Amino acid sequence: MLFPSELKYAKTDEWISVEGNIATVGVTDFAQNQLSDVVFFESLVSVGENIEKGSQFGTLESVKAAASVNAPVSGKVIQVNEDLANSPELVNEDPYGKAWMIKIEISSPAELSTLMDAREYKAYCEERSH
Repeated sequence: MLFPSELKYAKTDEWISVEGNIATVGVTDFAQNQLSDVVFFESLVSVGENIEKGSQFGTLESVKAAASVNAPVSGKVIQVNEDLANSPELVNEDPYGKAWMIKIEISSPAELSTLMDAREYKAYCEERSH
């Protein structure tokens, strides 16, 4: 399983990549592995909408289960990955690349300090795998 060191992670299994005040968000390799074959992604937010840290912004469905996707930080949605609606399997194939879900203009940079680094997130995943 992959835990890219340049990313931050939420306890709800989302990753976040930050450049300046723009955050790119998706679900982790651990999450897609738990879900198995992802067959559906629905974004519940639109460009221009403000979202709060912890609020649900999307739904993933797999052959095994459905899962909520939550915002790891608060801010304004500036982009939604429209490709995922037609190609939800990208979540399994490339969770840290082509399967990014939304981009957020961060409104509260201090919230980033509440997220885990790769080492902490890997340990958190290992705890839950037993």
